Amino acid sequence: MKRTVIIAGSVFVGLLLGAVAIHIWTHEHRFSEMETEKWVPGQRAGKYVGSVSCRECHERFYQLWSPSHHGKAMQPVSAELFEEVLTPQPEPINLGGTRWQVRWETREMVELTDEGEKAYPMVHAMGGKNVFFFLTPLERGRLQVMPLSYDVQRKHWFDTTLAMVRHFTDNVEDEAIDWRDPLLTFNTSCYNCHVSQLDKNYDAETDTYHTTWREPGINCEACHGPGEEHVEICLAVPKGTAPQSLRMIIWSEFTNQQINDSCMPCHAKARRITNGFGPGERFFDHYDLTTLEDRDFYPDGRDLGENYTQTGWLQNPCALSGTLTCIHCHTSSGRYRFKEENPNGACMPCHGDKVLDLPAHSRHAAEAGLPRCIDCHMPMTEFGRMRRSDHSMRPPSPAAGARFDSPVACVLCHKDEEPEWAAGQVEAWHPNSTWQARILHEGELVQAARTGKWEQLPAILDALNGGRLDPVVTTTLVRLLSGCPDNAKWPVLQKSMEHASPLVRGATAVALADNIGSQGTRSVLLDALDDEYRIVRIQAATALSRFPIGRMPAQYREAFDAADAELRTSFDVQPDAWGGYYNRGNYHNDRGEAEAALSSYLQAIELRSDVVMPYVNASMVASRLGRLGESVDLLKRASEVEPDHGAVNFNLGLALAEQGTLAESERYLELAMKEESVRAQAAYNLAVLVSKRDKARAIELCRTAAETESSSPRYAYTQAFFLREAGRAEESITVLQSIIKSHPSHSESWSLLGTAYEEGGQQAEAARHYAAMRDNAALPMPARQHARRRLAVLPKTM
Repeated sequence: MKRTVIIAGSVFVGLLLGAVAIHIWTHEHRFSEMETEKWVPGQRAGKYVGSVSCRECHERFYQLWSPSHHGKAMQPVSAELFEEVLTPQPEPINLGGTRWQVRWETREMVELTDEGEKAYPMVHAMGGKNVFFFLTPLERGRLQVMPLSYDVQRKHWFDTTLAMVRHFTDNVEDEAIDWRDPLLTFNTSCYNCHVSQLDKNYDAETDTYHTTWREPGINCEACHGPGEEHVEICLAVPKGTAPQSLRMIIWSEFTNQQINDSCMPCHAKARRITNGFGPGERFFDHYDLTTLEDRDFYPDGRDLGENYTQTGWLQNPCALSGTLTCIHCHTSSGRYRFKEENPNGACMPCHGDKVLDLPAHSRHAAEAGLPRCIDCHMPMTEFGRMRRSDHSMRPPSPAAGARFDSPVACVLCHKDEEPEWAAGQVEAWHPNSTWQARILHEGELVQAARTGKWEQLPAILDALNGGRLDPVVTTTLVRLLSGCPDNAKWPVLQKSMEHASPLVRGATAVALADNIGSQGTRSVLLDALDDEYRIVRIQAATALSRFPIGRMPAQYREAFDAADAELRTSFDVQPDAWGGYYNRGNYHNDRGEAEAALSSYLQAIELRSDVVMPYVNASMVASRLGRLGESVDLLKRASEVEPDHGAVNFNLGLALAEQGTLAESERYLELAMKEESVRAQAAYNLAVLVSKRDKARAIELCRTAAETESSSPRYAYTQAFFLREAGRAEESITVLQSIIKSHPSHSESWSLLGTAYEEGGQQAEAARHYAAMRDNAALPMPARQHARRRLAVLPKTM
């Protein structure tokens, strides 16, 4: 199956889990020449005063910061950049039927076609450590990532979006997107991490940006807060003296958690829930984090696509201990503190015994600065020409690499060997270590949950109950359990609301939404409404939006209203992105506000017409409103976007059946059966449609449904029903006996089996069966009463 993978997630998820977006700043609104400005108190803009204001007193730090990758996270495209850093493009690069060439003299990127050429000015350059991405102004104030980028390490130009294609290990193939895609619009998707003090200034009515920022790059005030008062008070005291209060954010006063949280927003694949994060504040009051439910991660947590750093960091034993901060290894300008002459110095304070005898610990002889701790614990891989180190810092697990085809530190160096060889070496060297087995086991649980292999549910629930998992794996399994139909998960999820991590508690609150009818679930969600972390509060409010407000216990109403207000505010964080409207639609849908839900879904479609989820949910709402034609139309539009999408084809098949278009309905249900996630439901509904004219096919379709989703007895029951109608009584009885054995509380199967015995003249067997049915405490009382009535009749006919 081939599709352009925009975002991982279920069609019916309550909240969007996604990557950080890219937001633009238009050429005409750039602040010019700020590096040469002299700060004058009367000319300052607001409370932010610009990095030049720091220079007079902090010249050394200014000189360290200004050429750094933080200082130059974005910079104007200049003659100097072209002359000193970039190299000429020797020949045009073909992209989708057109050729592209960088024109050196005018600093433009030119599209060459048979009809002529079109030049796009190269206005800004982002990055520079591994890659330079270039931005050009497009219509309505957009800044767009350009189709060619520059590989700094290899010194050549390449196709931007082709390099971003992921190579998944399942049957989904990624493909390059068009360079004009909103995912590559700087205003929409590259938010706040390449410039400082941004104002997006998006006008939703005209779909136009008037975006401004104070400085390109990450400036002093991005980390230390507004500098106006600090500068004023320092200028007011005699030279050579310090004021009593510096009136600025001082990182030396931060806790370790505050330090790490301050770095997270620009180094995480996350979803923003506010626009108000500031240094020293808590990450999970402003963001939610993507974990291993996203296919950009291998099941064992190693990076496949671009994931930045934070998810791996929360698997890092040193970070989880609370003793390690980002600035232990990195300077505030982003440089690595430990140069080649001291590559293992970062690990020395806590792991001195191993650092001082690395050959013994690593089983590699010491030579020329090798071995290095980071080679094994932070292996470097590459995606999209971007080199990144694994910040989980876990030991190598070549057994997991062999199982999941994920990166293995050992074979990155030993290129002529296979992961299986490395796994044997690690096992022989460290026979008492549990790390390799642990990473492999956790990866297998994640893989099972991703693929719906719910026969592994007992192992998954045992792992969640055991408290041995890190917050990332725990959150991953909690999120993936949304696809599990087994009610055994609910007590475990309720207990997960007590987890120490707000990431886990927030994910659990969303997962519990499907069990809102349970008093135990409502109790833990109501308690979470005043959780100390915003992410937990709004996720609890999300789940409780399915619960009638009129039945909300009075003592929780104030907390609910406050959390609900925070939730609704989160929908407005990105007014130019479809996700907020989609989430708002889900919110209104859960509350039974159908018209408002449909309006929000349609707004999401307006912003992003090639994403399936809003179409599907909008169609369901339209159907409930009695607008079946509109529902079918929405689903057909979704089918044009993704012809092989299982949920789309399944819902379209049902809608067409309701409309009476049976032949077309059957065609879409057949298509839906190709996708495992909806195969059982599609096969079952198709069986019902064809049963009147083709009983044999209906029986086989029910068999397919039952085999696909053995946890549900209704599919096998329907198979038995059709077998009975087809005159295949013995087969029907065998199926019903099997259902009762695996699902002893399924009353319909008990009743139908009794009927089958009676119809077959097996009166004694029927009597024994009804007696067992009467005495089965797991059955509902009406079923047991039915058994008593049949027993009362049977002796008269025996």
